[in-house]
Amino acid sequence: MPEQPIIQPIEFDPEDEYRPEPEPEPQPPSWMDGSVRIGIHTSIVGSYLNALEAARKLGCNALQIFSASPRMWQGGSARIAEVDAQAFRARREELRLGPLVIHANYLINLASAQRMLQTRSIQAFHDEVVRAMALGADFLVVHPGARGEATSGQAVSTIIESIKQSAKRSQLGGLQILVENTAGMGTAVGSRLEEVAEILQGLSSLPVAACLDTAHLFAAGYDIKTDAGLASTLGQVDNTIGLDRVPVLHVNDSKIPLGGRVDRHEHIGKGKIGAEAFQKILRHPRLGALPPEGLVGRAFILETPIDEPGDDRRNVAALWELAGLKDQAPEAEKGFSMLTPALKKKMDAQTPQRKTVSSKAKIARPAKARKSASKPKKSK
Repeated sequence: MPEQPIIQPIEFDPEDEYRPEPEPEPQPPSWMDGSVRIGIHTSIVGSYLNALEAARKLGCNALQIFSASPRMWQGGSARIAEVDAQAFRARREELRLGPLVIHANYLINLASAQRMLQTRSIQAFHDEVVRAMALGADFLVVHPGARGEATSGQAVSTIIESIKQSAKRSQLGGLQILVENTAGMGTAVGSRLEEVAEILQGLSSLPVAACLDTAHLFAAGYDIKTDAGLASTLGQVDNTIGLDRVPVLHVNDSKIPLGGRVDRHEHIGKGKIGAEAFQKILRHPRLGALPPEGLVGRAFILETPIDEPGDDRRNVAALWELAGLKDQAPEAEKGFSMLTPALKKKMDAQTPQRKTVSSKAKIARPAKARKSASKPKKSK
């Protein structure tokens, strides 16, 4: 057998080394284009897709939803089937709705000193994180909770630890957790901006920010109605939380006067805050979505009552008008409301007194609407 020639190794040329192309920079979502984003809390009853269609029909370009029943402990069973999550994400992209805000379960009390309730709240909030990620949500809003007999400092520490435990072993990706301020009812934590700031400071290793509710601010004693009061409040937000860490505002008028410390939402312009104040809020450059003063992608989300069919559509339209963008608002479907005449008739038949509840409470859980009701007018 003839000998094979010996092949000399070719000298290594660094230029021949394989160099993979760098991954393209992720592009910001379409809703972060500097436009004003206005939405409302919509219902997932029947299908998650229904919430998207409701937002579209109401003339919104953003929305908020619950990912499950807000007044029931779900346990591990409340997972979203991937086929449903995928359909939701695809339809949302088609409609160019964003941001998507999810509001956490009302039963969650991350401040609880009772070990059993705290543990249950941590698990429930972890499940909220999992569902929010499945749906492709941008923000997950949670109330800090009530401290009971604990001090404010102890409660803040408990909240920080509870959120850390809830997010443990979760790759949050683009999801940001938002801590919402409160009206200050009872022992609720978060009515003071300093408390919200302390919580955020303790969670610096996580993607967290704040969601500010106008009705809660007003009830807690922050005068956002007058020019001087609004300027002072924004200054306090800037010096504690930072306005650049408030990507979502819950826009609600208040049935309660300044400093009343009770959480009761009212239709835009019909409450103690008033339409003039909301016009200033919606047009304020520091609260807008345009740099350098504003925050790109900031959203204004309604949680106003739906007492009559069409209230939801009228409140959305009011925000667009007060923002001075009526002509740029997405077209709403004439006559559409999440509260249909048939549903209203059914609800009226279930109770002798009309229940006045927020769109979150009434539409998302019609069988468990709030028990607060307005007294019927006496006949003359």
